[in-house]
Amino acid sequence: MPNLIVVNQAGEESALDAPVGRTLMETIRDAGFDELLALCGGCCSCATCHVHVDPAFMDKLPKMSEDENDLLDSSDHRNEYSRLSCQIPVTPALEGLRVTIAQED
Repeated sequence: MPNLIVVNQAGEESALDAPVGRTLMETIRDAGFDELLALCGGCCSCATCHVHVDPAFMDKLPKMSEDENDLLDSSDHRNEYSRLSCQIPVTPALEGLRVTIAQED
């Protein structure tokens, strides 16, 4: 089970154990981070699970889909490390990943 660091919108860091096979969104949401709204439940249709990923891990993530890219385009807080956490499966390769929950639009 990879250990991740999640930074909330206030800049506070928390370490989490992330079950392999779940998504990053499920892991963060189930750990009680209410600011990760995840309104669509992981269907890649709302962008309320927007996170900024540690640049060192970008190449360990699946390629961004066109739908994910389009949803992120609607965010004022998008940057080159933006991803929707519902589109990131937890794998052992994510050990040590640091993600920051993006500010709400």
